[in-house]
Amino acid sequence: MSTKSEFNIPVKSIENNVILLDNGLKVAGVKIVPRNLFILEEQDQFAILDQLKNMYNTFDFEFWLVVTDRPVDIAVYIAQLQTLFNQSQSSMARKLISQDIQKANQFINEGVSDVEFYFLFKEKNDEIIQKRIRLIINGLAGAGLASSQANNEDLRMILDSFLNGGEKSTFGTVMS
Repeated sequence: MSTKSEFNIPVKSIENNVILLDNGLKVAGVKIVPRNLFILEEQDQFAILDQLKNMYNTFDFEFWLVVTDRPVDIAVYIAQLQTLFNQSQSSMARKLISQDIQKANQFINEGVSDVEFYFLFKEKNDEIIQKRIRLIINGLAGAGLASSQANNEDLRMILDSFLNGGEKSTFGTVMS
């Protein structure tokens, strides 16, 4: 079992969509909706990458681009498939639904997850935090990428992912 001092993690709390650090700084950020650039035409790929380079060049602050996995709960989807299976009269439809249920169960056994992307930065001033969040969101929109401010749950998940080997904390803190 680890303690805060072993990791020297200066996290005080997570509230109002920021991680409050012991030194008064706040970590905030933007969550990016994933988009597969490789399915686009080459010229569209380069246009997005050029827009991202332009955006990066406007930043006058230190930032981190964080990529992490978030476990996906597909139990509701499986339950819906099971209901559909039970209601179906067609043997062909039942066979197809059964195959989907088996495939979904295989995903659960293999630990299905979504990949999430975040821009994070540190700052004390709330006005500057909001200005930077708008700058990042607008820059990403200019590159054709949807995004939103990272919320408390997103920030907890990021800390859980990095501090607990991807295991979600269920006791309200990232350390025991």
